Amino acid sequence: MVLRFCYGLLVTRWSLLRPDSSPPFLPAVYLREIQNQMGGFALDACQSVRDNCPSRKKQIRMTTFSELPLSSALQRRLAAARFINLTPIQERAIPPALEGRDVIGTADTGTGKTLAFLIPVIETLNQEPARHTVALVLLPTRELAMQVHEQYEQLRTKAMPRAALIIGGVSEKAQIQSLRAGSELVIATPGRLQDLVNRNFADLRQVKLLVLDEADRMLDMGFLPAIRRILSTLPSRRQTLCFSATMEQSVAGLINDYMQDPVRVALGSVLKPAGTVQLRAYEVRPGEKLDVLRQLLYAEKGQTLVFTRTKRGTERLTKELVRDGFAAAMIHGDRSQSQRNGALSGFQEGRFQVLVATDIASRGLHVDDVAHVINYDVPKIAEDFIHRVGRTGRAGVRGRASTLAAGAEVLELRQIERTLKLKMERLQAETTTAGPSTQMIQNTLASRTLTALPGEVFV
Repeated sequence: MVLRFCYGLLVTRWSLLRPDSSPPFLPAVYLREIQNQMGGFALDACQSVRDNCPSRKKQIRMTTFSELPLSSALQRRLAAARFINLTPIQERAIPPALEGRDVIGTADTGTGKTLAFLIPVIETLNQEPARHTVALVLLPTRELAMQVHEQYEQLRTKAMPRAALIIGGVSEKAQIQSLRAGSELVIATPGRLQDLVNRNFADLRQVKLLVLDEADRMLDMGFLPAIRRILSTLPSRRQTLCFSATMEQSVAGLINDYMQDPVRVALGSVLKPAGTVQLRAYEVRPGEKLDVLRQLLYAEKGQTLVFTRTKRGTERLTKELVRDGFAAAMIHGDRSQSQRNGALSGFQEGRFQVLVATDIASRGLHVDDVAHVINYDVPKIAEDFIHRVGRTGRAGVRGRASTLAAGAEVLELRQIERTLKLKMERLQAETTTAGPSTQMIQNTLASRTLTALPGEVFV
């Protein structure tokens, strides 16, 4: 009787799901067992499902942080930080993570993935007080690592340990000291951490929880050898959480090698920009790009993030905008960490209206109230386009994203549209006016550095 009940229950739930999806609390391993043995269940399989099924109370949908089974100290910190309602990715990913399951989480950018893995990390640290590294978070860029570190500091209590921030571009002395002191939480970029592991400054042999954030981006940046070297020092019996805005095939091998029967949480379309972003495109002549950018910036009252393809392009464009009177800063890979921190903090605080950046800023850059994202150069691939425009329109707020395409970039833009199965609104720019006045600003070296003599005209 019990066997027939379990069979009917599982078949009903399976029929409501796609074969590759997992419900919030039923592990994927049982779904595969159901699929493989649909013709006849074994009693022990049914018993496993019954033992792991949540009670009637747990089946109630949790929509607020206060409903999660968290420590009272963390609940107070969340309330003080005004974190009240769970986002969909948090609602689906946090419960299995708290149960110790491996989790793969993908969702639209700006949906709260950072908090989805930080809460399980904090709860693990509360349960595992130690003098060694218990949790490790790997991220692709210094800026993302610093923002995760800042979020952790906001939520940790005085009794909790400080996190060791291990990133390149800054002195390693303090980082080595924190590792030698036995930091329980390490937040790191792969390159610097691999170097310290190779020199025996980092002992990761007792890590209980590993987080890979933006795993596909880390692989794109060439960190796979460093990641494998780091993970080879970790114990095989551990919990692994993997979060990203996208999950490409390149990550599949990493998941197969280092995760055990993960729960897959996939929400929204990770292959399309968020619906809160208005997409626009300008197809212009090569010499008109800078003038069109000026017009967009003059018309924009909020903060604007401008993306370029190259470091040199970022430098040149920022200097042009500063000459034109815009409060502009820049971020790219060759800038020192202090320069990058200064540009980012100035942009966050509103001292800079414009931030010009390479794709280093397209992942995990959390800046509130970015009104407009402008692709001054068309991104190379559709995935980069998604991450760039994902810097605006976050958390349900409306945003705008404009793409400037000139020459061969027009074909690249149309290829991105085909890949993402979308059509951007085409707009025409008035290139006869480049500023708030009706007079055209001449963008030539002579017009900026020389004084016109009587009867002389610069062209």
